[in-house]
Amino acid sequence: MKILGIGNAIVDVICKVEDEFITRNNLTKGLMKLVFDQGEFSNLLSSLKIEKTISGGSVANSIVGLSQLGDKVGFIGKISDDNFGIKYEEGLKKENVNFFYTKKKELLPTGTCLILITPDSERTMCTFLGTAGKISKDDLDAEVIKKSDLVFLEGYLWDEGDPKEAFEKAISLANKTAMSLSDKFCVDRHKPNFLNLVKNKLDLVFANEGEIISLIDAKNFDEVISFGKEIKKHLIITRGERGAISINKNKIEEIDAKKDLQVVDLTGAGDLFASGYLHGFINNFSQKECLVKATEMSSKIIQQIGARF
Repeated sequence: MKILGIGNAIVDVICKVEDEFITRNNLTKGLMKLVFDQGEFSNLLSSLKIEKTISGGSVANSIVGLSQLGDKVGFIGKISDDNFGIKYEEGLKKENVNFFYTKKKELLPTGTCLILITPDSERTMCTFLGTAGKISKDDLDAEVIKKSDLVFLEGYLWDEGDPKEAFEKAISLANKTAMSLSDKFCVDRHKPNFLNLVKNKLDLVFANEGEIISLIDAKNFDEVISFGKEIKKHLIITRGERGAISINKNKIEEIDAKKDLQVVDLTGAGDLFASGYLHGFINNFSQKECLVKATEMSSKIIQQIGARF
């Protein structure tokens, strides 16, 4: 297998609502709220009509993108043997992604993200991680990891305890390891651990400019370039309107952002950028060609709703 993704298995549940629903449930339109109380989340869900479910999560989105590009891929994520868990598994199989996890009845339900679409097309999200955030080293198939050319992890998954041990097991068994730093809040919470991973354990790292600057406490982007050269790893950094840059040991390649795009929804831009780059990387594209494919994928996804083609 070319690439195995390990990440949060989250079912995206798409529902159409009126503005009044957002106000009544004390949500902020256009933003994502993490819900920690299962009862609160169940109450929200019980009053909604489900339009569509998608097997989501950041790395899962990237893995589906790779499958759509024709690569042989798989995914490991923790789900429960419940209605959403069954839908999650079915959704990945439809996308020709091998799902390497045997579900069983867990204490917590399958992770879910409510995507609430109001009449103005704005998306407001509520995420309940459920059992997705409880992944442990025992949930990982060692043989599948060893037989994959590359393992792709997400920073969102990292947490002390079981998820940390799962991360360490995956890295120790992998032939090559890539990771997305996921978001700046994630970086700020786990900075010493992430810095150690980037410097010493990962082969490829995906980040946006804000995440990498926060990680190394850089004053400017020149310091980021110096850091990349110094650690002699493969860093891929997106810079919004400034395009993207790839630093591989001493070799630097840059690409401009595509202009005049009809941007509809930024959901999944980073996930599909990673798909394009990893597709190039495992198929022996040049650094520049990897950036071109990554930019092509991210530019395409932001001109439609959602993180799937």
